[in-house]
Amino acid sequence: MKVPKKLKEVTLWVHPEGVVLGHLFVRLQSSESAGEEEPAEVLNGPEPFVVLRREPSGEIRFYNKNSIVRVEHETDNPPTFAVQDPLECTLRMMDGSHVEGTIRRPLRPDRARLLDYLNLTEERFVKVDSTDDRVYLVNKAYIVCAFP
Repeated sequence: MKVPKKLKEVTLWVHPEGVVLGHLFVRLQSSESAGEEEPAEVLNGPEPFVVLRREPSGEIRFYNKNSIVRVEHETDNPPTFAVQDPLECTLRMMDGSHVEGTIRRPLRPDRARLLDYLNLTEERFVKVDSTDDRVYLVNKAYIVCAFP
């Protein structure tokens, strides 16, 4: 059985390889929401590897999610739901870089702090919306510290 997919342009930071340009394969229909699958769904899925078509060569590679430090892509669709208290944050990474932006994720009112979101065990990658219409998917294993 073949699942219809499309290519989503992304930039990966992979340890120890460095910056990798390419396209992730995303499903035309998300299993979690209306519309196509988002890279965050692919990266937070249970499979240990992700498929990437490298650019400009077109070569297909399978990357271990544990080695992906972060993924960056353009925002396709702004969030359609309102989050009562979006979480502004800065994430300091092991390589010394910082990722700044907003986490927009509905959480229970009694569990809506930045710490609560970072401690969600079912998500390996934190989704951070930046101010320049970019999305950063950051591997929690490479975050040194986070602060509001």
